[in-house]
Amino acid sequence: MHNLRPDLKRACTMAYTPSLPSFAAIVVAAGKGLRVGGQIPKQFRNWQGKSLIRYSVEALSEAGASPIAIVVADGAQDLASEALVGINGVIFTHGGDTRQQSVLNGLVALEQSKPANVLIHDAARPHLSQDVIARLVSALEEHSGAIPVLPVVDSLAVAGDGDVMAGAAEREALRRVQTPQAFRYMHILAAHHAWSGEKIAGDDAQVLQARGESIALVEGDERLKKFTFAEDFVQTGSAPFRIGQGIDVHRLVDGEELWLCGVQIPHDKGLSGHSDADVALHAITDAVLGAIGDGDIGTHFPPSDSKWAGARSAQFLEHAVKLAHDAGYALGNIDLTLICEAPKIGPHRSAMREAVAAIIGLDEGAISIKATTTERLGFTGRGEGIAAQAIVSLQRL
Repeated sequence: MHNLRPDLKRACTMAYTPSLPSFAAIVVAAGKGLRVGGQIPKQFRNWQGKSLIRYSVEALSEAGASPIAIVVADGAQDLASEALVGINGVIFTHGGDTRQQSVLNGLVALEQSKPANVLIHDAARPHLSQDVIARLVSALEEHSGAIPVLPVVDSLAVAGDGDVMAGAAEREALRRVQTPQAFRYMHILAAHHAWSGEKIAGDDAQVLQARGESIALVEGDERLKKFTFAEDFVQTGSAPFRIGQGIDVHRLVDGEELWLCGVQIPHDKGLSGHSDADVALHAITDAVLGAIGDGDIGTHFPPSDSKWAGARSAQFLEHAVKLAHDAGYALGNIDLTLICEAPKIGPHRSAMREAVAAIIGLDEGAISIKATTTERLGFTGRGEGIAAQAIVSLQRL
């Protein structure tokens, strides 16, 4: 890190230690997130496959934080609980009228556990690295508080009345401040209780500094930006849309059930395959996997694995859709063509669309299912098998 005073560089370059002193955490998630837009507060919005808040809570949990107090607005606990399902050591408390009051509520919620140290983090900063956590916790061995900072690289101007430059600021003495901010628990709790003015401090380091405590500056992370505007949810470097294609073929044989698009079709023959041989769902699954560049159905569900024998193909498609969500994409539409002489697809088209929509959570209007023949040419024309071709579009979340 450059442009830091020598006395700060030592704190900023503390090495990562795999075993950290015990600490608790507070994640402030009581804001409305209005500048992002939408009906759901930004901290609970889906981003690249999971809620924004989950990223940092998972990072804190992985680092050993326990308990983790989640501060939420009235009426938002269900959203928070759903976003954090499966993460141990999480407790919930209500936020206040200001961020400072919300933090105090979080500190009070930790009183029973009496942690030695606490990290206080904004839920809208998802890219929290283990290195930043380690530097902060380690700095508390010599200081009452520690905050992650970054240098100011641009020139700074002081604005006067009428948007006229009134002077310049010395950037060498300034730092950009991030969260989480780390504190010895009893020190920051006492500082919040001792605060005498309006509870509108910009961050918790200011509250502690008002008590004359020592606060270390440690190296932050450029990726640890706060999501504030709608454009922050755009995944940099990835295409806004992706297209995938899938093709599959299965043989028609006696003594098998015929499944197409998750619907059992009355017929004198069924499709042969390791699973239920649903050629339609297999083609759609391959199209989704192709769109995100993640192999094909055989890669994820190899026919050599006996546990997939007779398996319903719906679970293959559900898995592919989840992988797409994890990659930051949602299905836009599906265009499926079945190629066969028999059975007739038309009478079953509505049920097929409904079944596919239920599997992937997509509106039926975005699902097209068509059928054609090969004019009695080839293996499909002779009634020896059924082929399917699917094209899907994905759109970035």
